[in-house]
Amino acid sequence: MDRAAVERALGARVQEVRPVFGGNVNRAARLRLSDGRRVFVKHHERPPPGMFEAEASGLRWLAEPGAIRVAEVLAWGPDWLALTWVEAGRATAATWERLGRELAALHAAGAPAFGGPPGFIGTLPQAGGAEDDWARFYGEHRLRPQVRAMVDRGWGRRLRPRLDALIEALPERVGPPEPPARLHGDLWSGNLVVAADGSPVLVDPAACAGHREVDLAMMRLFGGFDARTFDAYAESRPLAPGAAERLPLYQLYFLLVHVNLHGPSWLPQVDDCLRRLGLP
Repeated sequence: MDRAAVERALGARVQEVRPVFGGNVNRAARLRLSDGRRVFVKHHERPPPGMFEAEASGLRWLAEPGAIRVAEVLAWGPDWLALTWVEAGRATAATWERLGRELAALHAAGAPAFGGPPGFIGTLPQAGGAEDDWARFYGEHRLRPQVRAMVDRGWGRRLRPRLDALIEALPERVGPPEPPARLHGDLWSGNLVVAADGSPVLVDPAACAGHREVDLAMMRLFGGFDARTFDAYAESRPLAPGAAERLPLYQLYFLLVHVNLHGPSWLPQVDDCLRRLGLP
């Protein structure tokens, strides 16, 4: 991280740097500036070109509707991103219920088409594009690129025929037509901060317009969210019939991402997901 570049962008001198947890991909620090501000800065030694610019754009896009609190972008550079510091608090029942309602409102804010600009999920490229058909977008812009990347790495070749068959069958599997939802795109519990006042704050998105069940599927994949969140969401925007059966369909993308980020130890989870979808 170029400290001088950060100071120029923020318009103040850095007086203190305190390392903090930055997630699974980046390092991070809390900066105290000469003007009294405290700032969260995440940085990466060798990020893919455009990674932090894409994240900044995604955060601002999610913040546009004012539906839910999103980490505020201050500035970014090629290898760093500066956000307003959020003082952490503890989640309460009201936090979880508020998250469900506000996430439903974010999804309802929508977008003109499925897709968006090219971006990243972790350090992996995430294809852009714009499609009117959700099944086509999910198959060709999400699942298929991850399947190709996996096979190119020499992993999961025996899974490929089943994955290809699933992609071809997506029009019959994705559920009733829905308008594009404004998605966080990588909503596991580590990408939610609870502020000191108990409000939920979204961070570290892989933002795009997609099917709203994608965010909900990721939230259930690794746990960490209270049942009251899902109840409050359903009260605000009930899900279409068959949502529970579609859960593995929308978790599959994130499992393929984990294969490509973390290696073939994730292949059994992909295999199990396909079996749950009736593709043994």
